[in-house]
Amino acid sequence: MPRAVLLLSGGLDSTTLLAYAVNEQYTVHAMTFRYGQRHAVEIDAARRIAALYGVRDHVIVDINLRTFGGSALTSDVAVPKDRADDVGIPITYVPARNTIFLSFALAWAEVLGASEIFIGVNALDYSGYPDCRPAFIDGFAALANLATKAAVEGQRFTVHAPLLDMTKADIAVEASRLGLDAGLSWSCYDPQPGPSHCGACDACRLRAKGFVEAGVADPTIYAVRP
Repeated sequence: MPRAVLLLSGGLDSTTLLAYAVNEQYTVHAMTFRYGQRHAVEIDAARRIAALYGVRDHVIVDINLRTFGGSALTSDVAVPKDRADDVGIPITYVPARNTIFLSFALAWAEVLGASEIFIGVNALDYSGYPDCRPAFIDGFAALANLATKAAVEGQRFTVHAPLLDMTKADIAVEASRLGLDAGLSWSCYDPQPGPSHCGACDACRLRAKGFVEAGVADPTIYAVRP
């Protein structure tokens, strides 16, 4: 079974990604980040999901992106609610986040001797983040195969993003096909007291939209139904 390092945030996309990789018979080493995000409840979701799927290893990496701020997720800036679509890159964008995360995943993959890296980015129903686009994934894969001892010595890295061209509805259908309990995942950027997603941030609205368009039951508890 080929080894893979998989970025697991605890959200719907990365949880579906994990179910997919396990279904495809990869030996998964999962990596989650505690990066100073205001929605750190997702880390608990990632722990539960990693345990459920029996990953080989699950590491939680501590980095403090609040040192730089620059995002509503890593500062005290309010998370935008009920934002109009197609109005530019929102303040929930975390500068260079996926570049940083993939760099850590690449380092671990090189140590493990793993050639496969999985990331759950999506470039259709998403908030417009530039590090979720196909060009970024291709660019990082090229970098990985230039900047590592393993690649220079013949071990080529592949960055897998199987959700890249899926809508949120497609992802909801895929989660259902894989038998995933989507209620275990966490998407909300602005957690409410108790188990509730806020229902108004971009992440909640995209999540709810996907389940509705897919015709799949949404197990999420929302403070306000999107």
